[in-house]
Amino acid sequence: MDRPPPYFPQSSLSPKDEKRYAKFKMIVAGAAVLLLLIVAGLIVGAYYLVTWLTG
Repeated sequence: MDRPPPYFPQSSLSPKDEKRYAKFKMIVAGAAVLLLLIVAGLIVGAYYLVTWLTG
């Protein structure tokens, strides 16, 4: 077998999505907002738990 290995193109076969970075930013921003809401909920829940236990 003295053939060269098959050629694999370095670029993707589909055209690049121009809005890929914008979609990624929206996903990251949504995840950050969701994380902030969860943290805020935990803080408020802990506050009400402490006031309920000490009241």
